[in-house]
Amino acid sequence: MTNKLKIVTIGGGSSYTPELLEGFIKRYNELPITELWLVDIEEGKEKLDIIFALCERMIKHAGVPLKVYKTLDRKKALKDADFITTQLRVGQLKAREIDESIPLKHGYLGQETNGAGGLFKGLRTIPVIFDIIKDVEELCPNAWVINFTNPAGMVTEAVYRHTKFKRFIGVCNIPVGMKMFITDVLKLSDKDQLSIDLFGLNHMVFIKDVIINGKSRFNELLDGVASGTLSANSVKNITDLAFNEGLIRSLNLIPCSYLLYYFKSKEMLAIELAEYYKGGARAQIVQRIEQQLFELYKDPLLDVKPKELELRGGAYYSDAACEVINAIYNDKNTEHYVNIPHQGHIDNIPSDWTVEMTCTLGRNGAIPHSRVTHFDDKVLGLIYTLKGFEIATSRAAINGDFNDVLLAMNLNPLIYSDKDAYLLSKELLIAHKIHLPQFEKAIKQLEQEP
Repeated sequence: MTNKLKIVTIGGGSSYTPELLEGFIKRYNELPITELWLVDIEEGKEKLDIIFALCERMIKHAGVPLKVYKTLDRKKALKDADFITTQLRVGQLKAREIDESIPLKHGYLGQETNGAGGLFKGLRTIPVIFDIIKDVEELCPNAWVINFTNPAGMVTEAVYRHTKFKRFIGVCNIPVGMKMFITDVLKLSDKDQLSIDLFGLNHMVFIKDVIINGKSRFNELLDGVASGTLSANSVKNITDLAFNEGLIRSLNLIPCSYLLYYFKSKEMLAIELAEYYKGGARAQIVQRIEQQLFELYKDPLLDVKPKELELRGGAYYSDAACEVINAIYNDKNTEHYVNIPHQGHIDNIPSDWTVEMTCTLGRNGAIPHSRVTHFDDKVLGLIYTLKGFEIATSRAAINGDFNDVLLAMNLNPLIYSDKDAYLLSKELLIAHKIHLPQFEKAIKQLEQEP
């Protein structure tokens, strides 16, 4: 390894950046970062300035020799980078509000990574990620891109399906939250060796086994989740409902909290509709939280990550992103839960699929964990359905074809009328047109319709 360790964070003006920097500071002895570049766009300049000043104070407080930079020039930042983290939101939180509110207006779940909202977040995000990859290939081709931008699984699928770039890993905080839940419930110490057999798609993962010091303790966790005495929900943005006991026992798997959207669609829709009619979608709550956070961040006396950031919904973000970088940089060959193409490791799904699963991470990237070679047949139908949706969305994001959008919308199990799929697709395309230039021709035609 060289003496220089340069990390570039695209979306540097995000309210999550202090969380990420705290993770780097905590790991400075293992990750001696010399340069951290924060990149944003013109619309995010004010937030970037506030975040940059806070980061400088945090670094000074920590007493580490890390130099932080800010820029709106992505290419300038990427030159000779070692790692790039992506945490961007095309259209910012106003776009998320559209993703959530338009489906709810039509009586459908409004959520930023699931259903119609997830589709349109993918359509806006994938082309931007592709542009970033082109710059990486030109300016730092040996760098690793650690993507935290949602929908992380769909974005990773698109990168591996439609580009030749191979140093790309999708990361999510949900599996880390589930790991922390296990650690807390089983009262594990740092000396205990924990290994989790986790499989599925991003925001659709299941735990099939939990090994502590070589012995399975899965059954006691399953009993707790099934009986409702334990909750594996680690995120603020999903209502914590208990799964039906019979369902959990028949599955013999522990689902992540996002599976509530598929196993409790009726209840989750009712909750979201009630919140929508009372005062707005989750995005409006998040905007209020973010406004409060940035007021805190402006305080010249603040020089640590504020506790209030935990309300934002990104718990364990720094653990997920920083530990992946740490494992690659130091060739640690440790266990992580990431999104990559499994390349035939799983015997009952297509070999080119990108999935979220237990992997070993080292200098050469992520290698699927040898114990997980088969996706449980009981949930394979749901996984196939969602993967078909992801593949169709990634194709639509590239082609700019309205019919491809309609296909993706109709394939999503949270959409159950082809007529409504058309209305949602049309309304969301027009609402997001400034961020969907690839659909310019299709949008002009839709705007002329009565």
